[in-house]
Amino acid sequence: MASNSWPTELRVNPARDGLAILFDDGARASLSAESLRLQSPSAEVQGHGGVRPPPLTGKENVKLARLEPVGNYAVRIVFDDGHDSGLYSWDYLRKLAGL
Repeated sequence: MASNSWPTELRVNPARDGLAILFDDGARASLSAESLRLQSPSAEVQGHGGVRPPPLTGKENVKLARLEPVGNYAVRIVFDDGHDSGLYSWDYLRKLAGL
C-alpha cells in the first residue's frame, strides 16, 4: 500500500526515546525508540534466507542516537546500542504508525 506521502518533519524528542513524524498529507505519528528498534527492517531483526531470528529482548531503554537521510525515500536510524543497519522507508514508517 504505497502512500506516496513524504515526511515533512522527523523530530527526536528530548529524551531520545521517541520519534515524531509529520507527513505532507497532514498525518502525524509518534513512534517509540523501542518499537522502532524491535521492528527494524534490517536482516538482523527480520531475518534473511527465509530464516527468522529469535525475537529481540532487552530494548526497553534503547535511545535514538541520530537520524541519517537516505536519498529521498528513507531514513537510517542509529540507536545507542550500535544498531544502524535498518533503512526505514517512508511507507514503512507509516505502516509502523498504523496510518
